[in-house]
Amino acid sequence: MSIVEVKVPQLSESVAEATLLQWKKKPGETVELDEILIEIETDKVVLEVPAPASGVLSELVAADGATVAAEQVIARIDTEDPTSLIGLPLIVLSDMLRGAGLDVLG
Repeated sequence: MSIVEVKVPQLSESVAEATLLQWKKKPGETVELDEILIEIETDKVVLEVPAPASGVLSELVAADGATVAAEQVIARIDTEDPTSLIGLPLIVLSDMLRGAGLDVLG
């Protein structure tokens, strides 16, 4: 499993914190690279936070309405979701499992 952290972007020097508005995805949903996950509001501007990688949103660390700081982790994306194996030919899956020390086809 490879987890990528979603962080609050760098805020301007005069802004210490921001508020998470509403998540556009729920845990378990697929996200694409650069897809907007949430908007963050400061006293000066509203920022969009894009997904730093494609995968499955595995965890929301901070909920809607939470107060956050720059570089704070607010979510995690699993980039190696097992559903990404759906549709692969059986022989490819078998080779992957054999490489892991498992022989499922005998």
